[in-house]
Amino acid sequence: MKGLLGIGALLSFSLTTAAAATNRTSYAVDLKITTKSGSRNKTAPYLHGLFFEDINHSGDGGLYAELIRNRAFQGSDVTFGSVPNLRGARIIESENPVCAWAPTLTAWKSIGGAVLSLDVLNPLSDALTTVMRVDIPQNATGEVGFYNEGWWGMDVRPQAYNASFYIKPNGALYAKNVTGIKVSLRSDLTDDVWVENAITFEGDLSTHNYTKFETVLKPEVWAPNSNNTFAITFDAAEAAGQAFYFDLISLFPPTYKDRPNGLRKDLAEHLHNLAPKFLRFPGGNNLEGLSIATRWQWKKNIGPIIDRPGRPADWRYYNTDGMGYLEFLEWCEDLEIEPLLTVYAGYSLDEADVHPANTVPEDELDFYIQEAVDQIEYATGSVDTNWGALRAKHGHPEPFVIKFVEIGNEDWFSDSYYWRYPRFLEALQQAYPNITYIASQATEASPSGVNTSIAPGGMWDLHHYETPQFFKDRFNFFDNWQTVAGYPGVQIFVGEYSVLSRDRAGGVDWAHGEGRFVYPTMVAAIGEAIFALAMERNPDVATLSSYAPLFQNFNSYQWTPDFIGFSADPNQTVLSTSYYQQQMFSHFKGEETLPIINTKGDFNPLWWHASTENNRVFVKLVNAAEYEVPVSFDVDFKVKSVNGTILRHDDEYGFNFIGNATAISPVKFTLDNGRNSTTIKAGGNRSTVQWNVPSLSVTVLELN
Repeated sequence: MKGLLGIGALLSFSLTTAAAATNRTSYAVDLKITTKSGSRNKTAPYLHGLFFEDINHSGDGGLYAELIRNRAFQGSDVTFGSVPNLRGARIIESENPVCAWAPTLTAWKSIGGAVLSLDVLNPLSDALTTVMRVDIPQNATGEVGFYNEGWWGMDVRPQAYNASFYIKPNGALYAKNVTGIKVSLRSDLTDDVWVENAITFEGDLSTHNYTKFETVLKPEVWAPNSNNTFAITFDAAEAAGQAFYFDLISLFPPTYKDRPNGLRKDLAEHLHNLAPKFLRFPGGNNLEGLSIATRWQWKKNIGPIIDRPGRPADWRYYNTDGMGYLEFLEWCEDLEIEPLLTVYAGYSLDEADVHPANTVPEDELDFYIQEAVDQIEYATGSVDTNWGALRAKHGHPEPFVIKFVEIGNEDWFSDSYYWRYPRFLEALQQAYPNITYIASQATEASPSGVNTSIAPGGMWDLHHYETPQFFKDRFNFFDNWQTVAGYPGVQIFVGEYSVLSRDRAGGVDWAHGEGRFVYPTMVAAIGEAIFALAMERNPDVATLSSYAPLFQNFNSYQWTPDFIGFSADPNQTVLSTSYYQQQMFSHFKGEETLPIINTKGDFNPLWWHASTENNRVFVKLVNAAEYEVPVSFDVDFKVKSVNGTILRHDDEYGFNFIGNATAISPVKFTLDNGRNSTTIKAGGNRSTVQWNVPSLSVTVLELN
């Protein structure tokens, strides 16, 4: 991976010429860092983590490695909008023009004149009830069948692709003379076929039950682009005049840690390179559903994928639920991070987008509480428990460890959390007393006007999508939060935060999107870094944090800006300025905070924080000004060397994009006397380091 591994040679930026306007102001900062005395705090061990929900086709079509789009014809995309004289939003457009969310043939195309249609009379399973019928014309010749376009293309390279599908002939039309079928990866732009396998039928196919076929495709060439498709074809000389039903057509490349039904390898590796500490899943709004009946139901997304019906999800497209509950847990296991499980708490959204929306009646809440209790047992229970035994049956006999559980999501939109939360909390604490439970509404009163009471030892999930100035103004937000908010002993999980737009009067323009960023910019990374420093210097209050949203499929998305952008082509993946800022802070978090006193100058436009680990001192500096800021460190030890990592750009609105993905990325450097406007003086057991912090930058200095 580039970035922290050193890419200075790739960039035109030089630390010696970082800003032409060095002396626009007399502002300078002198800092005194103490390592041998003064109070220290353990840094929050889980501060920098991940939050995932399936938005922007980040699951299906993204991190979930399945290459076939609409593999089981489960449902369609929709568009919400307003209609004159009708209150609220409603579905105004759907891929299936007759019935919203209904199955479609999206991404499937005919080869050789085959007629493709949807069929519900020959379901594959109780969960997958719609299949594709393929009719072969009587006058067909040559190659005939169908292909899939993938999620806006497919990456083809020399590696193993696991293909599978289910097939059943139409009994009345079956001539029992088809000896086999061909499966291939081919270009969508040329006549190139990158690889083709022949599957031979051993005897006649059953006309009563589906037959599953599997094959491994191993192309020997690297396709020049991602405009590729997956095809299944017959020899028309054998198949003419017959009809066949297909379903659950699947194609997986090698996955992260070789997990079956696993994660797209390159995207998962980018997450691993962040050194995250936890994963909050499955959402987000996508947990709640657009109705109570369509909430994320863990019991429907475990076990074989043939038994997973999927669901109409919150972000305008259908979820296959191929990335289900167990896959999330295994994702945490493979990244060696803590699962932060979010349980449904009896409140759903509404397609009309009117808050508050759907709340489970009080006398029916126990069912959903038990659902949450069972959910934790599935993850943590021994094989002697009911749900632990089922997890073992699904291939994971060893229990997982769950340290954090969040009850609901963004329940400040509801008017009922104040009575739902304590009922969930009591039942969950009784069953699992060693878990930290997180409330999703607290100091921000719900529409009912009632805040949620959180006892000492609890945690509150705080969300902020803001402007850079908002985060600058709240640098001291966490300093005395427990006292000011009246929540002694309660900690904060900043579960979703990012800079959403430019600074403007009134903050973020939610109504019209004025100044909304398409991609994370340099000023976004600066604002987020300032807020992250505010958290890091208060580890007893701010204990977990995660950027949101995590992924953006460049071909179809509902939200910007996003952490990582991608397409079917791994060469087009873009790691944002926000990604690199988080990576720097996560890698250089330290084990203990250090006292750091400003003897000259104050916060703004420079912000700072210090920590230590293994005889190293990390000093984080964020310069939001368009000019250099002179800074001096007085430290109570002899400095042997100073290494640094910096993220900066001349344009505060600069960003990374396809074709220039490393325009703003971390650069390694060393501070030496006489270079980079640096002076290092060491005498006895003290040292002084003087340096001009470059404009519009996020820096971590490592004093050894």
